[in-house]
Amino acid sequence: MKFKQLSLFLENQPAHLKQPCRILAEAGIDIRPLSLADADQFGILRLIVADWERAKHVLEEAGCAVRVDEVVGLEVADECGGMAHVLEVLEQGGHNVLYTYAFTFGEAGRAVLFMRFEDPDAAIAALQAGQIHVLDPVRWLKRTE
Repeated sequence: MKFKQLSLFLENQPAHLKQPCRILAEAGIDIRPLSLADADQFGILRLIVADWERAKHVLEEAGCAVRVDEVVGLEVADECGGMAHVLEVLEQGGHNVLYTYAFTFGEAGRAVLFMRFEDPDAAIAALQAGQIHVLDPVRWLKRTE
């Protein structure tokens, strides 16, 4: 129920985002969702791919420093208050969201969120108890191919 997410630190310079994207493209690895957060000197590129182990290897072979984290993917109603509902369920269980990114890619009327938690298994249990659809990485990544 957890996705493996690759995180890369990139200098905040022209063409630095292109490099890992080009490396993965040349290896035939499709990037599914991605997020780029910035600071003055650097950025953090977070991405999910179907074959994370191969992607990590290819990126490291090209000189990129890659970190692997577990994130939780879930579908939520793509409507006003959808995110608030998810956060209420998590708050009731005492779960802190370390970061999140969202896409309106999913089934009609649904948005997809990726969230990182200190304890992803406990967060998954709380989300499921709150009747929030937690995504299965294998099935979801196959569906997006």
